[in-house]
Amino acid sequence: MLKIPEVTMLDVAFGSNALDLMPAMKDIPKDYPNQQKWIDIMNRWFFEGLKGATFVPKPGVDQKKALATIAAVLRSFAPRHEHKEAAVAYMLSEWFEDVILEPKKEA
Repeated sequence: MLKIPEVTMLDVAFGSNALDLMPAMKDIPKDYPNQQKWIDIMNRWFFEGLKGATFVPKPGVDQKKALATIAAVLRSFAPRHEHKEAAVAYMLSEWFEDVILEPKKEA
């Protein structure tokens, strides 16, 4: 399992140190279980937010720490979007069994 890095409140608020918090692109597997699901969740979180989502952490995962790490990466302007998308999806897949999303509201 991917180690969850330590984050500070500054990291979470401003996305600082994101490149140190996320795996390098070369370390992200080209394929892993349910990859498209995790990419879709990452994109929804990035573009729309995940208000009301229920995260189901894997055994031994500190959910608060994992979500803080992912939030810091999502808020950063440092990584290229492709790297951010791949890293967040992979981190989600490593740390969570599932994410239960509220249905999208009709416009």
